[in-house]
Amino acid sequence: MGIRSSFIAVRWGEKSMVSLYVSVLSGLVVALQYNPAEPLYSTSTIDLLVPFGAFWRSLHFYSSQLFFLLTVTHLVAILVDRWPQPMAMRKWLPLICSLPVIVLLLFTGYVLRGDVTGEMAGLIAENIVLAVPWLGRLLNELLFSVVNDGMLRVYPNHLIGLGILWGLLSWDHLRKYRVSWREHGGLIVLMLVGCCLVAAPMELERMGVFHITGPWFFVGLQELLRYAPPLWAGVIWPLVLMVALVACAAGDEKKRRMGIMVAVAWVAIYTLVTVIGFV
Repeated sequence: MGIRSSFIAVRWGEKSMVSLYVSVLSGLVVALQYNPAEPLYSTSTIDLLVPFGAFWRSLHFYSSQLFFLLTVTHLVAILVDRWPQPMAMRKWLPLICSLPVIVLLLFTGYVLRGDVTGEMAGLIAENIVLAVPWLGRLLNELLFSVVNDGMLRVYPNHLIGLGILWGLLSWDHLRKYRVSWREHGGLIVLMLVGCCLVAAPMELERMGVFHITGPWFFVGLQELLRYAPPLWAGVIWPLVLMVALVACAAGDEKKRRMGIMVAVAWVAIYTLVTVIGFV
C-alpha cells in the first residue's frame, strides 16, 4: 500500500511539473508581447493582433491554473502517503510556504490583464496588504503599489521575483524529479486542444454591473471581506490554513490530527463561502 501511495504522489508531482513547464514556455511568449505601461490595451492586442496570440494567452492561463490544482493534489497525496508518520519539518515547511507564492503568481497574472477583474483584484489586494501591521506599506511597495505605479511592480514580480522565490522554496523537492514528456503526452494534448477551444477570460467593463467577481480562488476571500476587516479576512484567515498544514508534519500525533481537522474544516468553510460568493 505504501509503495502504491508513493507512486501516486510522484505521478501527481510529475503532472504538476509538466503543467509548470507549459505555463513557463507559453508565459515567455506572452511576455514578449506584453507592455506593463498599457496593460488592457496590451492584453487585447495579444488576443486580436498577435498571430496565435489568443492561443498562447489561453495556454498560459489554463496551464497555470492546472499547475496550482495539481500541486495541491500532490501535497495531499504526500500527506496520505506519509500518514500517520511525521515528516521532516525542514522539508515540509518550505513546501507549505511555496503554496501562497503560487497563489500570488496566479493572482498577479489576473491583475496584469488590466481588465475590470484584474483592476478590482489589484485594488483589493493592495488594501489587504496595507492592513498588515508595521510591514503593510513595505510589502505593498514590494508586491503591488497598483494605485501609484500601475503594473510596474506587479509585472517584474510575476515574471521573475515570485518565480525565483517559489523555486528557492521548492528546490530541495524539485531536484528529485526527472519528468519525461513522453509519459504525459495525454495531459499535454489535452491542454493544447482545450486551449484551442476555450479562450482565456477577459472581462471588459459593462454598464450597469456593480459587483465584480474576482479570480475563482479569490472569491471566498472577497466574500469574507464583506463581513470582516481586511486584516482578519485577508491575512489571519489564510494563516490559519498555513499553520494547520505545518502542524500536519509535527512529531506529536495529537498535533498532526488537530492540523488535519483544522485544514479540512478550513477548506469546507472556504468552499461554502466561495459558493455563496458566486451565487
